[in-house]
Amino acid sequence: MAYDLTNYLVIGISSRALFDLSVENEIYNNEGLEAYCQYQLEHENDILQPGTGFALIEAMLKINQMDDKNRRTEVVIVSRNSADTSLRISNSIDHYNLDITRAAFTGGEPVAKYLNAFDVDLFLSASEEDVQAAVESQVASGLIYDRPTNNANQPLSQIRIAFDGDAVLFSEESELIYQQQGLEAFIKHEKHNAELPLPEGPFAKLLKTLSYLQFQLQETVKGPPPLRTALVTARNSPAHERVIRTLRAWNVRIDETFFLGGVPKDKILASFSPHIFFDDQHRHCDDASKLVPTARVPYPKKEQAASG
Repeated sequence: MAYDLTNYLVIGISSRALFDLSVENEIYNNEGLEAYCQYQLEHENDILQPGTGFALIEAMLKINQMDDKNRRTEVVIVSRNSADTSLRISNSIDHYNLDITRAAFTGGEPVAKYLNAFDVDLFLSASEEDVQAAVESQVASGLIYDRPTNNANQPLSQIRIAFDGDAVLFSEESELIYQQQGLEAFIKHEKHNAELPLPEGPFAKLLKTLSYLQFQLQETVKGPPPLRTALVTARNSPAHERVIRTLRAWNVRIDETFFLGGVPKDKILASFSPHIFFDDQHRHCDDASKLVPTARVPYPKKEQAASG
């Protein structure tokens, strides 16, 4: 019987998002593909250090250990490496006892076209080109900020995931009004549409999946909930009402919600200490990535053109 990945929360992750390949990437950029391949072959048995996405993947895979009757998450390595240079990645996965058995090594070809074939719910990569292409393929995707953070490798008692609102959980519709017409027009629009649920954004489906997963775990796992989510948004009153009503309409659970109204997000995020934070704005991601693992959610190209 075929293994149906639609029954699981599937995370696709590139090797450079999972492991620290900064030295190898520098060799590739400065010396070319052949030098990179030779280096990987020569260091095939050298274990890679964890990268920015490692803590999230390790934590999500541990969900499968919480209930021995039901497997709920799968991770797929989706990488431009070739099969020949992939053994170092496989050796590192084995070293850390990560329960990852599936991979796509495309030998330099773009990876986005394979994400839907693996039913990927979330794709994480350090390649802006691959993340942008994944967004165009309507896969929830984040560009990992490849820098050390305070909690990147610290095991946490809960899986914690934080989201921005507009252009991440919700569509970019209201965000574009703010960018093009200013704050006053944005507030007027949100007050007028307060009882109308916001259109879904690129991460709405992922949030709904996580909310359902929370419900499942609540039924089977004793003790504190193993998964906790947060919304960290620049919205404040009166624009907060539409967000609350939207989440009600979606029937999803957000454990912590922060309406900041221009207050910097980084200190709030440091206190929440997520395994990863998703935002669409570079300035927020840049600040946050110094403290917590962070990924930027690009706009689809049509929205980029509309906001340009």
